[in-house]
Amino acid sequence: MPNIASILKEEITRLARKEVRGETEGLKKASAQHRSDLAALKRQVTALTKQLARLEKGTTRKGMHEASADAPARTRFSAKGLATHRKRLGLTAADLGTLLGVSAQTIYNWETGKSKPRQQQLTAIATLRSMGKRQAKAQLAQQTA
Repeated sequence: MPNIASILKEEITRLARKEVRGETEGLKKASAQHRSDLAALKRQVTALTKQLARLEKGTTRKGMHEASADAPARTRFSAKGLATHRKRLGLTAADLGTLLGVSAQTIYNWETGKSKPRQQQLTAIATLRSMGKRQAKAQLAQQTA
């Protein structure tokens, strides 16, 4: 026959577990809600960071466009394109350098991508792009004479 003390001890243990379970249930729900809120805040911070980056990028672009309104238009430069155009005109690197006012080594550096031309040289390259073979040869002859 079971002892009254052991029965009482088991009943107290059962009731204590039930009470603890009830208390921790609320804490578990609160913890899950906090995790959910944190995840939502992280998503919001990420979205706002991306939006800020886009706005800063747009601001710098607008600033560049406003600043370049009084400056000459920027021309694109491609090392491969310069080499192709030089060959199309039938010019050596030294000849092209003479036309642009730079050395042959500078032309080689531009064509290999080791360096890039400055804005003043880019405008000269842009005018050279509009020239034909005869016109380039004539201007080269005029500069060397």
